[in-house]
Amino acid sequence: MRCGLNRDLGFTDADRIENVRRVAEVARLIVDAGLFVLVSCISPYSAGREFARSLFVPGEFFEVFVDTPLEECERRDPKGLYARARAGQILDFTGISSPYEKPVAPDLRIEAIGSRPEVLLIPLLALLRNDRLPKEDLA
Repeated sequence: MRCGLNRDLGFTDADRIENVRRVAEVARLIVDAGLFVLVSCISPYSAGREFARSLFVPGEFFEVFVDTPLEECERRDPKGLYARARAGQILDFTGISSPYEKPVAPDLRIEAIGSRPEVLLIPLLALLRNDRLPKEDLA
């Protein structure tokens, strides 16, 4: 999305809000066409996530919070973006110089460390099947 539809946007607060709005609107169009959509994007503000949810009827939108500590994001960063942000070379970088508002009540919270990716996928698949696992199985 950032290389196409949203290539005119930067990373200011206003641009981040517009990025999420456009992504949500496109997802809505795809759902209206009868297709399943999985959107993965940094959505740093709760208002943007609530706007996205408002475009869908209940049961069409699930907010999944992949809860990853900032230190882990920095450790996994193959492009060195976090280091550049900490050095002041990248402005408005989520988690460094721009805030991230953690979701208060996501439909699913997945802890991104401590398990293999294929294990982390299990609760997501359960959510999509509307067959939620007990909370102790989600961590």
